[in-house]
Order: sequence, then C-alpha cells, then structure tokens
Amino acid sequence: MKVILREDVEKLGKAGDVIKVADGFGRNYLIPNRLAVPADVRNLKALDHDRRVIEARAKKARKGAESLAERLAAVALTIPAKAGEEGKLFGAITSRDIADALEKAGVPVDRKNVLLADPIKQIGDYKVRIKAGADLQPEISVSVVAES
Repeated sequence: MKVILREDVEKLGKAGDVIKVADGFGRNYLIPNRLAVPADVRNLKALDHDRRVIEARAKKARKGAESLAERLAAVALTIPAKAGEEGKLFGAITSRDIADALEKAGVPVDRKNVLLADPIKQIGDYKVRIKAGADLQPEISVSVVAES
C-alpha cells in the first residue's frame, strides 16, 4: 500500500514523503492516527499544496529547535545525589532526573529527548546530549555532586 505521510514518523519518513508500507500497518495504524493518507490521484494532487504548508511548518519547528538549542547551550546543571564512599551513587541519575533539573532551570524538555545511553551511577562531570529538533542535538554539562 502506498501512503503519503502527513507528519514525520520516526524510522519511516518525513512529512510529504510517498512511501510503500504493509497494508495492515497503513490501514490499522497510519491512516486512523492521521499520520498518513492513501496515495491516490486526488491526494497526490493535493500533495503539491501540502508540501508548501509542510515546509512552512518545518521552518517554524526548525526556528523553535534552534532557539531551544541556544538556551540549552547556556545551561550547566548541578544535580545533588546521595553517594557512598568512592563516589558511587545510591541509585542513579536518569533522563527523568535531568529533564526535571532542566525544567527547574527554566528550559522545559521532555525526558524522551534526553539522550542518555546509560544511567549515571558515579559522581563527576558528564556531557549529555539533548534532542532539540530533527537534527539538532546540543550537549549540556551535567555535574553530579554528593549531597551533604
């Protein structure tokens, strides 16, 4: 089944792409969730107009992502955590903890956009990438210190 994507779908394509998907995936997921429309003659003609709308939306999203990236570049987080001897943490610092600290710093970010490979389990300084937009991933510095 060929469909035209109305929105960006991760690991599938960008808005406006004409792609071939399995019939069930298109019929049961993409079309009911309004992520895509069937690629028939009428929808293909409407795609030309929609491309301009999609490009305008993408430019606006890009500007928002760039401003978020600039704000993130200026942020340096210090997260206090309970630690034992030798700097090992009781528990771990996860993407949720970093997202909460960013929100307190005035830069709200969804925890799913915090690209942390493994939870932080040691005291120290770390570089953490944040997904600001489609291809913008600025790094912030996170300093984990022992609570006193």
